[in-house]
Order: sequence, then structure tokens, then C-alpha cells
Amino acid sequence: MHKKELVLSSIHLGRKVKVTLILPPHYAFSFRHYPVLYLNDGQDLPSLRMEETLHTLFTEQKLRPFIVVGIHANEQRIQEYGTANQADYAGRGSKAGHFTHFVLDELKPYIERHYRTKTQAQHNFYAGFSLGGLSALDIVWHHADVFSKVGVFSGSFWWRSKALDQGYNEATDRIMHALVRETPDKPNVKFWLQTGTEDEVSDRNNNGIIDSIDDTLGLIEELKLKGYRLNEDIVYREVEGGRHDQTTWGRVMREFLEWTFKE
Repeated sequence: MHKKELVLSSIHLGRKVKVTLILPPHYAFSFRHYPVLYLNDGQDLPSLRMEETLHTLFTEQKLRPFIVVGIHANEQRIQEYGTANQADYAGRGSKAGHFTHFVLDELKPYIERHYRTKTQAQHNFYAGFSLGGLSALDIVWHHADVFSKVGVFSGSFWWRSKALDQGYNEATDRIMHALVRETPDKPNVKFWLQTGTEDEVSDRNNNGIIDSIDDTLGLIEELKLKGYRLNEDIVYREVEGGRHDQTTWGRVMREFLEWTFKE
């Protein structure tokens, strides 16, 4: 494998964006084109132990070779990640639309110009962690012509349009749930969703289930109402003892990559 660090000047974000590329073994000596995994929070690749996991999987020849594109976040993360069409009740995610444009109009075309990639949706995938997972799902949901699978690790599906003390209604005010429900069509997408039993301790509705699990299961119900099938279109992985951290996400990364890229 070969790792490269890039810096792209983004017009949409008005800043320079660091990007870490991991090219598969033998990339330099082949003429083939490769599928691509785009990943939010690319600065966390070391703490996710991504290179070690890829080395093991490629050595075992358990999956087809692919390119990783890790997009680094900076201090604007809480504004750039979120849902593109709607900031949350506190105004967070105000630049999520700009971030989507950066990915679609600047980053992906750059990668496809400079590296041998397969450009069709069936060969392009997106994943993220926490708020970056919400961002990944939002981008894929609205652009199924560009990406065909999404991985969300401990997704911030609590993202809401009203504060808890301002008349918040679980049935209507979770932004991603409402987006799924109100989308008229059924995007051609497959989903890999992960939570940990120790992701957090909060339990808004006092039902004995922590919010991160509750919100993810609620989203799965919305997807099922759209016609997606659990264990076929949707994989749900609940990690016993899993926390809201890179160590937990790194532990299940192999499972996600095998689901995404299995030969």
C-alpha cells in the first residue's frame, strides 16, 4: 500500500482541505481502475488503525482492492458536517451544503482526474463517524447516482430541529428521520449502521435504551417503511461494550470493509 497526503483549495468551503489517500497494493504497477471509499474525519485514520486493517485484508485477499480517500476535518467540523438542507436547532451544520458541494464538485472530480478510479455509483462508497456519519448518510441519501453504499459508525441521528425544552417531538423533530420519511422516492442505496452499548448514557424518553441506539433503530424503522429490508439492504451492528470512540470503530472496520468490498 502507498499513503499520500494532499491539500486541496476549496472554493465551496473557502479553505484548504487536507486529504489522506491510501492506494492499494500494486497500484503503481497496474493499469486497472479501482473502487473508492470516501471517509469523513480522515485525520482519524491512524487511531482507527486503518492501514493495519487494510494490510491484513489485502494480504488475506479477502476483498477486492480499493482506494481510501480520507477527508480531514478542522475546527469548522460542527458547521461543515450535518444535513445539507437544514441546520439543527442551534444553527450547527450551517456549512453542510457547502461541504456536500466540495465532495461532489471539487474532491471527487479531482480524485477521478488524478487516479485510476471506477466512477460509477456501484463502485463509490461513503462512510463516517458520529456527526461525520450523519454527514455521510445525508450525502449518499441525496446522491444515490454518485454513491451506492454508506457506512455510519455511531451516527448523530439525534440531530434535531427543536431543542428538548422547546416542544421537541420525537416523532417529527429528528432531522434525518424526517428527511427519510419525506423523500418521495426510494434511493438505490445500502446501509451499514453501527452503535455501541456504551456510546453514551443519555436516555431522552426514559425507555431504558440509550439515545444513540434508540435513534439508530428509529432510523432503521423509517428505512423499512420505505421498503428497505433488514439484513439485505440494511446491516445493523450493535457492539456490546462499544464506546463512542475510534478504538470501537476501528474494531468493527474490518466487518464494514468486508461488507462493502467482498469479492
